[in-house]
Amino acid sequence: MFITTTAPQDPMILQLVPIVTQACEILREEYQRYCSGAEFDVERKKDNSPVTQADYRANTYITEALAQISTLPLLSEEGDKSKRDEWTKFWLLDPLDGTKEFLHQRPEFTINLSLVEGEKTTFAMLAIPCEHNIYICPIKGMPLKYNTQTQLWFEYAPTELGITLQVGLSQSARTKPEYADYLAALSRLSPYTNYYAGSAYKFCMMLEDQVDLYPRFHPTCEWDTSAGQCLIERIGGGLVDFKGRAFIYNQRDSLLNNGFIAYKNDAIKDLALKALAQMDDKP
Repeated sequence: MFITTTAPQDPMILQLVPIVTQACEILREEYQRYCSGAEFDVERKKDNSPVTQADYRANTYITEALAQISTLPLLSEEGDKSKRDEWTKFWLLDPLDGTKEFLHQRPEFTINLSLVEGEKTTFAMLAIPCEHNIYICPIKGMPLKYNTQTQLWFEYAPTELGITLQVGLSQSARTKPEYADYLAALSRLSPYTNYYAGSAYKFCMMLEDQVDLYPRFHPTCEWDTSAGQCLIERIGGGLVDFKGRAFIYNQRDSLLNNGFIAYKNDAIKDLALKALAQMDDKP
């Protein structure tokens, strides 16, 4: 949960909030245009995933705005990736995480922006444009939330977990058999309820005490997980592969992630990995 607090004085946060706020406004405009049935450009990438004019517009704006305040390189889903092996500190961006949610007219898409130093994420901002909320993991301290409509600031405050485990799943998990297998194994260990939501939105649900565990069996990329991982690690949770190893960034030839378990505390991590080990068809 979050409790009201005063505005931070961190210069980096104060520089980035107006940029992300404007990027949210761009995506809301594009979303309203798309939902209205107006002409709207949608393309397919080499991997057949969709990319839209909204992705490109947000990416262009954030790229140009970041260049005005920072000399660090930017690794974006929609940008040049050819020199990333030379970078030890850089911005990592997904200007529209949840393009499929956007195209299905589900307002669960996000903007994911993080700062990677070495192999770890040290700072993150994760925004939900349609909810007017920006979640921030500062260099030090608990996560913050800023509402761009009310201009109020909030700070994360831990709460006791409920008796029933809350599991967050991607919308596409409904049709993938490995999720049914995993949930069957989990049900033998703990009562649970599950919720379906898109993109990095589920990390925000973890911060809002709506999700305790987020298992993922189908691929993501590094810009999908970096910001969310930073936020949930700061509250005592984490994001690990199926062998229990925390994700690291920009250390491999591929930017594609394999499956993961995101969890709110170590007890949930242990439970989640135990369920994984009890699956009929282990990943």
